[in-house]
Amino acid sequence: MRAVVFEEFGRLPDVREVPGPALSAAGVVVRVEATGLCRSDWHGWMGHDDGIALPHVPGHELSGRIEAVGSAVANWQVGDRVTVPFVCACGRCAACAAGDHQVCERQEQPGFTHWGSFAEYVAVHQADINLVAIPETMSYITAAALGCRFATAYRAVVAQGRTRAGEWVAVHGCGGVGLSAVMIAAACGARVVAVDVAPGALELARSFGAEVCVAASATSGATAAAVREATGGGAHVSLDALGSEATCRASVESLRRRGRHVQVGLMPSSGTTVPMDRVVALELEILGSHGMAAHAYPELMGQVSTGALRPDLLVTSVIGLAEAPAALAAMSEGSATGITVITPHRADG
Repeated sequence: MRAVVFEEFGRLPDVREVPGPALSAAGVVVRVEATGLCRSDWHGWMGHDDGIALPHVPGHELSGRIEAVGSAVANWQVGDRVTVPFVCACGRCAACAAGDHQVCERQEQPGFTHWGSFAEYVAVHQADINLVAIPETMSYITAAALGCRFATAYRAVVAQGRTRAGEWVAVHGCGGVGLSAVMIAAACGARVVAVDVAPGALELARSFGAEVCVAASATSGATAAAVREATGGGAHVSLDALGSEATCRASVESLRRRGRHVQVGLMPSSGTTVPMDRVVALELEILGSHGMAAHAYPELMGQVSTGALRPDLLVTSVIGLAEAPAALAAMSEGSATGITVITPHRADG
């Protein structure tokens, strides 16, 4: 198969012929019809994630159809249209037994723990636990846009953030996951403040339901003060959808008393300084959000099917496999507005 491969962290990948993925007894091989280009892929390419063995094929936001089925798989067959969560669970650990597949103790992630979906085919393990059916009415590109960003944003806003109608929700960073959070929070009936440095990202955020747009300042304190002023005292829920010390601090400082901060963007392993004095004084909650379990997808899929949520509108670019290495490297200069989707089988890719 053809795939995007890198042999050194931070060195430009290339597209080459490599062996196809092996089929495990409990797994499937998926023909990749579409796969999202995510900032998590950039972190992996830069060497920010432990456990990636070189050479490596990135990519984890995928959709496609099943090409081969392992002998122990009970619920899927060749030709089924599927997507997968960001976190693929083992189905057997204590976290999985509690239904918390997104924090599985033995989790796997295509594009991180094994070769991913910037390729014509990808292996998915424990298929009966991790595959999600795609409705016939949903395109592969829309399904790939759900990926880790939209599904993670959905759980961050709805489950972790516990967003209610009429509450103020601040979203710091309006890339793919941030714009997803804006759309989802607005669909919950929340009043949304979008924060970003890029005017184009803020314009998209407004079109997806943001009531207020704030241009991020050079300091987290100034950004937070602007959000508190816009919301009459601070947001009830605030999300760091980028993952930096500045956006994390601004998010926490944006909250009103007893507000809820949700960390969605991945943080550097060196960590960051959270204003814990404010957390204590205002009884703030600090929450993480890490993907969404496959069994939780039906509610999300239902809202997409009815048009209440439109992840397809987040897709701003569709490219072929040959264009993927340069697009991945370009993320070193910042994330593009919206979501870029790669289609590995397109003729010019």
